[in-house]
Amino acid sequence: MISTMALVVEAQDQIAWRSRELDDSLVDEVLIAPTVVGLCGTDLEIISGLIDPGYIRYPVVLGHEWAGVVKSDGPLLGKLVVVEGIIPCWHCAMCRAGRTNLCEVYQEIGFTRDGAAAQLISVPSQLVHVLAPGVTALRGCLVEPSAVVYQALLKSSPAPNLKVLIVGDGTIALLAAHLLSLFSPNSIDMVGRRAAQANLAESAGVTNFHTSPDEVSAVYDLVIEAAGSPESVETAVRKAKRGATVTLLGLTGNSSRASLVVDDIVNNDLEILGSFSYTSKSFSKIVELINSSQIAPEFLITHRFPITDWAGALATLSQSAGARGKVILELNQIPGAL
Repeated sequence: MISTMALVVEAQDQIAWRSRELDDSLVDEVLIAPTVVGLCGTDLEIISGLIDPGYIRYPVVLGHEWAGVVKSDGPLLGKLVVVEGIIPCWHCAMCRAGRTNLCEVYQEIGFTRDGAAAQLISVPSQLVHVLAPGVTALRGCLVEPSAVVYQALLKSSPAPNLKVLIVGDGTIALLAAHLLSLFSPNSIDMVGRRAAQANLAESAGVTNFHTSPDEVSAVYDLVIEAAGSPESVETAVRKAKRGATVTLLGLTGNSSRASLVVDDIVNNDLEILGSFSYTSKSFSKIVELINSSQIAPEFLITHRFPITDWAGALATLSQSAGARGKVILELNQIPGAL
């Protein structure tokens, strides 16, 4: 066991940068020094205790979107890498079918197992992916949320020339717009809440940006809900044309309920899909796209904080004033870093 400094959520609304023991002797694992960690709304939900108890174990170190440098001896020593967060068992029926996001033995870095907001993290070696020369850690830390979006898009099976609506204006919504370019849509409209997000949306590939569903008169072939509220789910279904697909990416909380007209869903022959996390295959594909510069999502990073100012980073993530894309913690200048 070794000691490492880490950003630990002890329990609901209890968080501290403190020393934490790390088992550095696990078989088939490697030690990595994280350099950048992305924060997202899910991290706020972990801190506030809103995550379904079946998907979290306290105390836990934050950090499921990240990149770092391998410190263990071996062929990966010194390599800049990213790591799959979901740890498959590879034996259950879902894993054998390639649906590793639905592994019956759920483990995930930053949720049920310590995350990367730390000086060091130990991870299974088979989940490590090397970033190509020239690919930065800032781009690398966006592999994980990009894989979440890519999994949803694959499930949606978008044909070329579709009219697409994205409901939401956060990082997942913006990544959806960015990745949709891989599928040659006719247009990508977005309805969000913050006018300040318009420039980021344009950079992501959005054709028309709106701040109210009332501004959107069209109906769409594919609607992607990425805001995570009952109202956004209702908007997504309402803006889908007959025969359309509605894909839900946002989590609204177990106590939330959306009001949907079932007859409209049936009469309009809508396909409503939920998409959870990503498979190992989707994660690997995003690494391939990142390494070949077919996607370059780092333009979404708007705020960078040293790990010592984690409180400022979380406060920025919580506020809604001004343009905000991805908020990053930087760990490469930690006093006494290994």
